[in-house]
Amino acid sequence: MTLTIGDKAPDFKAPTDGGGTLNLSDLKGEYVVLYFYPKDDTPGCTKEACAFRDDLKDFEKLNAKIVGVSKDPPEKHDKFIKKYDLTFPLVSDEDGSICEAYGTWVEKSMYGRKYMGIERATFLIAPNGTIAEIWRKVKVKNHSEEIREKLSSLSKNAA
Repeated sequence: MTLTIGDKAPDFKAPTDGGGTLNLSDLKGEYVVLYFYPKDDTPGCTKEACAFRDDLKDFEKLNAKIVGVSKDPPEKHDKFIKKYDLTFPLVSDEDGSICEAYGTWVEKSMYGRKYMGIERATFLIAPNGTIAEIWRKVKVKNHSEEIREKLSSLSKNAA
């Protein structure tokens, strides 16, 4: 199943860094930037996480929460967060059920070798729990800015 704009965002309850748990439905009433990334502490994933960290105040002004998702265990998330001073939750999807629900567990290819992995993708979830925007095969550079621009336009249209 492929999610499209306007679909209800699949709910989940999953472990996070710091021994916590996140229920997506608990964030209803605000925008959620749910981003999927391949692996903690790798170059692209670190750049993406640090961009969200650096822009967090701007996202908060737009009534948006940032939530990262990878298959890394919570302990690895803890190290990643501490190393880069990240200030938003990272969800651990070790069983892959969240990636499956959002269609981000895909066949990839590197140097001619095919394997399964997480597609870098972002879902902007509206306060009513529906998907407002989807970015697939994300390029890290300027991605945070692109999402903020979309949020800004949605806020202006709602006003």
